Amino acid sequence: MSAPRPTVAAVIAQAADAYQARYGIAPAERRLLRDLVACRTAALGGHQQQCTECGHEVLAYNSCRNRHCPTCQGPARARWLAARAAELLPVPYFHVVFTLPAPLAALALCNKRVVYGLLFRAVARTLRTIARDPQHLGADLGVLAVLHTWGQTLQHHPHLHCVVPGGGLAPDGTRWVACRPHFFLPVRVLSRHFRHTFLRLLRRAYQHGKLRCRGPLAALADPVAWARWIQGLEGVEWVVYAKPPFGGPEQVLKYLARYTHRVAISNQRLVAVADGRVTFRWKDYAHDHRPRTMTLDAVEFLRRFLLHRLPRGFQHIRHYGFLGNRRRAAALARIRQLVGPAPTAAAPQEAPCADEPPPRDACPRCGTGRLVVVATLAPVDATHPRAGPPAWNTS
Repeated sequence: MSAPRPTVAAVIAQAADAYQARYGIAPAERRLLRDLVACRTAALGGHQQQCTECGHEVLAYNSCRNRHCPTCQGPARARWLAARAAELLPVPYFHVVFTLPAPLAALALCNKRVVYGLLFRAVARTLRTIARDPQHLGADLGVLAVLHTWGQTLQHHPHLHCVVPGGGLAPDGTRWVACRPHFFLPVRVLSRHFRHTFLRLLRRAYQHGKLRCRGPLAALADPVAWARWIQGLEGVEWVVYAKPPFGGPEQVLKYLARYTHRVAISNQRLVAVADGRVTFRWKDYAHDHRPRTMTLDAVEFLRRFLLHRLPRGFQHIRHYGFLGNRRRAAALARIRQLVGPAPTAAAPQEAPCADEPPPRDACPRCGTGRLVVVATLAPVDATHPRAGPPAWNTS
């Protein structure tokens, strides 16, 4: 019999007590770890199902529905992609990445809600301001932005992935202004405007007492030290990277399927969890995306994983410009009048992820029968916040 596949939940079960003894644990972190360990186990209850043809029985346990859980993103991603497929335009799409410098990443760890929020605002203002400049595009953009806070080795690396249609609406709304072929906006101009805008917003947040400076950054509580630190950030180049345009709507959706509902690491990347150590796969982007493995102490792995917990209610996917929620329907209708209807693009049918359960209705034994619910299973852990009335194990 093969050994069970390693999971993040298994790491938590082994290392949570040692992590708490070494670092302490905040209530939000405790809830996150408790959710992931309980996910799709008897702790949350579930259903007993039976095949209509062969009588095969299956126990289907409820999911934790935590957005940081590696096993709970598939259904949410599918629903979100279906909505985005209906919004695609028949124009090229560009992918632009904005990255915070390392010193600001350290500040963000103490001020996630504030700094990540400023990152979204600065990027949106940068893209829309440069695009509105008649020297560049002279039009209003639409932007879909997705926050990622991790690198391949789980280190803290906050950056924003932006998917942008290659053009925009003219100021008077009478025409579509297309980008030049294979060129979006000048990266150097975007980088410098991004730096200027973000630091201006950051200074304002500091002046209004919205930033906490503690630990290694405690000295920044002194305004003189703060001013000197900010000045140092003005003298470095900030990384903005524009990738080649997508080939069509299908490529846009495949990209979004990979990037929007990801967590810091999936169970599929884990190689082994044993003897207090975790081995996982990663890509070395500095050396031609070469696949490598890394082994960490389980407590260190857990520390890195928890670096990427987002504040409660924080929206990590946002829309701006003509893709903003209040303008989207009317703006897309107007753009389609100007450029024509979009080619039909169905949301990508991804291969089933090993982190996700099989389809609800298919019998895994005979393949022809349909699984139907014959009994509900009460949660073993009735005190768990997710253990309400039994429900289908969905995300």
